[in-house]
Amino acid sequence: MKLGRAPLGTRILRDGHDWEVMSNEQVIAARDRANRVAASRAGRVVTGFPDRRARVETVAIELPGRRLSLRVHRPKRAAPKGTGLPLVVSFHGGGFIGGTAAQNDWLNSHLAARLPAVVVSVEYRLAPVHPLPLPVDDGFDTLTRIVGSAAEWGVDTGAVAVVGESAGGMIAALVALRARADGPSLRAQVLNYPATDWSETWGDYASVAEHADSPTLSLSRLRVSRRLSLPPALDPRTVSPLLFADLGGLPPTLIVTAELDPVADHGARYAERLRQAGTAARLSCYPRATHAFLSTPGLVPAARPARREILTFLRDQLCG
Repeated sequence: MKLGRAPLGTRILRDGHDWEVMSNEQVIAARDRANRVAASRAGRVVTGFPDRRARVETVAIELPGRRLSLRVHRPKRAAPKGTGLPLVVSFHGGGFIGGTAAQNDWLNSHLAARLPAVVVSVEYRLAPVHPLPLPVDDGFDTLTRIVGSAAEWGVDTGAVAVVGESAGGMIAALVALRARADGPSLRAQVLNYPATDWSETWGDYASVAEHADSPTLSLSRLRVSRRLSLPPALDPRTVSPLLFADLGGLPPTLIVTAELDPVADHGARYAERLRQAGTAARLSCYPRATHAFLSTPGLVPAARPARREILTFLRDQLCG
């Protein structure tokens, strides 16, 4: 990828780490530093300021054997008495080894205010301490717990969607696949520049080679993310949505990809396979956008039209 094609500001996001020579402890320390910056007020210049029409709070949820933190976005304007709002369960990116729910406040608070909806972003457990499929278990168990306590949460169980970006897009896709068989029923899924093939063939896509020097997702980071998130005993095909034999019966899907992204073809191929299986799937590729652009709206202009498209899609599926 020629860096001149990427928005100028994204070049400041090149972290300079050689992830493949870092110890597990160094990876954890680097992600903790990055997460603190992403959640700070100064970091909002890059990650975007929350919509003032939504309120944001952090709550804890008790699940079997663990306690997770959730970042909950609600519209400040109260819903009509006796009615539940749509529920959107969101998963941040970070390659399963990093990221934080706060990095998606710009998108999630806007969805909460404008749909309106209750948007719950899950601080799922991270590798290397908690490898796959534990993050997927966290996502699915959180979804089922909230739907099972719908009255307490003030949500409508007939209007539920999942949203995820990057690794979180893979989690959202896997949660939707699990919910297809085990419930709860989903009305929509939005997968933003998702990784969908975590097997040995993850790099066998033209976009990986073409955008190998992306400032927002290096191949070094991809390789380490995969190595640390996949325990030796786990078949990577079981966490690769693209490689599932049956992709039928899934909810209407919007897949957002970035033109200058190593995993752009992961999303495009997944959209193609969903359509072949009879699932309504829309693919939108944003020009001059880099990986993680919805988490960097201060640097990538394409984030705003993409946010509008996501809002419109979810409104059509959840509020129609």
